Amino acid sequence: MNTGHDPSVYDPSDAADTGLDDGATYVEYCGERTALDADRRFFIGREADLSIDDNPYLHRRFLVVHNENGLWWLTNLGTHLSASVSAGDVGFSATLGPGARMPLVFGETTIVFTAGPTTYELSVFARAPQVKSVTRPEFSGGHTTQGVPTLTESQKLLIVVLAEEILRREGTGASSIPSSAQAARRLGWPLTKFNRKLDNVCDKLDQLGVSGMRGGGGKLASNRRTKLVEYAVSSRIVTREDLPLIDAEAARNAAG
Repeated sequence: MNTGHDPSVYDPSDAADTGLDDGATYVEYCGERTALDADRRFFIGREADLSIDDNPYLHRRFLVVHNENGLWWLTNLGTHLSASVSAGDVGFSATLGPGARMPLVFGETTIVFTAGPTTYELSVFARAPQVKSVTRPEFSGGHTTQGVPTLTESQKLLIVVLAEEILRREGTGASSIPSSAQAARRLGWPLTKFNRKLDNVCDKLDQLGVSGMRGGGGKLASNRRTKLVEYAVSSRIVTREDLPLIDAEAARNAAG
């Protein structure tokens, strides 16, 4: 009798979240780990093996993790959503656009993406030939390499407050990004100051080649706060260690 089971598609019963050993390949989301099978494709999306959220802005099948000839890959099946992919230990970060794919060779890979008003984060721990960090040689003189943003204290504060929810939560999962007005109130800043700082940060990142900072005609993009948070979190420009800066700034402005 034909059961309709496709051996190339992931079945949760084939790799239950029990007894994971240190060498297992798995996806972690909201603190839960799901082991992957090299013979199965594992889909991530609204209606998938890992159903992230009942979010109409999220593709039913957005990402797929699959194994080819012993190497794990991440593919973006979407048509309009991108994902920020990073491996902090080796300083890697990239944007995975619709239709693109990349090998997962870092051991732990963090994936951040936004659908509508909500931002999501998950991790893939892939057993694969791992890339090690490269020792930086010491140079004297010359020009600083372009691409790594140098932020003022207030510019970093702006990014931290926008990313506050995603940084505060334990593990991975979903979060929302505050409006400019909400973020300004959190810091005790006038909205005009916040918007001016946001313009400056986005302009600086746009000049460094970060996508999503500007829309058509050179105008600042309407979803720039979302893209800013995706970039900053995935590239580790801001981390949980920066969160105390928010309350310190709010207290300083309240006292003034």
